[in-house]
Amino acid sequence: MDPTACPPRGRPRSVKADDAILSAALDLLAERKDVAGISVEAIAARAGVGKATIYRRWPGKVELFTDAVATLRSPLPELGVGSARDDLVKIVAQICDEMDSPLQQAINTLMMSDTHPEIGKRVKQQVVAPRHEAVFRAIERGIERGELRPGLEPTTVLYLLVGGALTYARNATDVAPEQCAEQLVDTVCQGIYQQNADDRIGV
Repeated sequence: MDPTACPPRGRPRSVKADDAILSAALDLLAERKDVAGISVEAIAARAGVGKATIYRRWPGKVELFTDAVATLRSPLPELGVGSARDDLVKIVAQICDEMDSPLQQAINTLMMSDTHPEIGKRVKQQVVAPRHEAVFRAIERGIERGELRPGLEPTTVLYLLVGGALTYARNATDVAPEQCAEQLVDTVCQGIYQQNADDRIGV
């Protein structure tokens, strides 16, 4: 050990306390469906910690709720090692699987908060945007590699895939997320016209 190194100050942060606070915040959000009705005091009481413990970790509710949904969300799958289709199926399957989960419901509640719009903006930037960005980049890679046809608009394809995943979560409960993802990716990226249909439809 380097004798000149300074030892860390204070007690190490408790992972158990962190988990209790984040879980308490999401439990209260699920119960009350409104950020405005949840105080830091209520979160502390539910977590079994003092209010000061929360404020040592987060400046306020905006940061706490954002961290709660960001920390508990599954990491993105490994991308860029296979085909564009492989990447898109992986990401879209994950989105399909998450869409109707309690965590996604918490994310939706935070994003639609009228009383704390800053939470919605923060969650969109830090939690939602990375997944959309991953889909966008996978589409771009597919175009660059010649796997997807040139001229595709990545943003439009992104909207179709994410919108399809949302519809799946609300309706197709008997279809596995992976199967739904394969169907969405193949249908969207291959298109719905029959080959050489341009002459028949007057394009």
